[in-house]
Amino acid sequence: MGTCFRDNERMRLTDVSLPDSPVCLNAIDVAKTYHSPALLNHSFRAYVWAAAYGTAHDVAFDAELLFVAALLHDVGLVAEFDSHTVPFEVAGGHVAWVFAAGAGWPRPRRERLSEVIVRHMWHEVDQDEDPEGFLLARSTGVDITGRHLDDFPDAFQAEVMDRYPRLTLAEEFVRCFQDQAKRKPDSSAAAAIGNDLATRIGRNPLEQAR
Repeated sequence: MGTCFRDNERMRLTDVSLPDSPVCLNAIDVAKTYHSPALLNHSFRAYVWAAAYGTAHDVAFDAELLFVAALLHDVGLVAEFDSHTVPFEVAGGHVAWVFAAGAGWPRPRRERLSEVIVRHMWHEVDQDEDPEGFLLARSTGVDITGRHLDDFPDAFQAEVMDRYPRLTLAEEFVRCFQDQAKRKPDSSAAAAIGNDLATRIGRNPLEQAR
């Protein structure tokens, strides 16, 4: 884990380094190949929000595991890996498991990666039981609906958004979730649509400031 921020007001994007192990670089390659530009930036922001929060709040986390999970957490939404039988996060977990197997990760670490991706759609994840799952669930909530956005000072938010702009994320995300909900009415995506996801995304201060 990186050096802890003394206080949130001193948080800077340069304090959050991206892991650069071979598997992380391969995860970036996969994400760049299959994600739209908006979804790719969302994936990077998911890691940045997660790592910044974890560092600031002394949450010990595996940076490589968290980074790969962040870059691949929405891969189940893309056409090439979409599933008509399971929720997108479960499909994404399977894709990530296969990716990690190809990277030579042992089976327990592949399973952890899959768990983190599946759990990012949970409303809450136990921090002590699964710090990476906790951080990814919290960070994706920040990025999609603005939940817990006040964890980060305005200056840090501005830096992140300048480096990784939102582009057409809101439109793409709502469209993907509506499609998932139509085909998989018992899925987490369907629950999100039923909970007025489009309105909540539109009210996200990050979306309003783009």
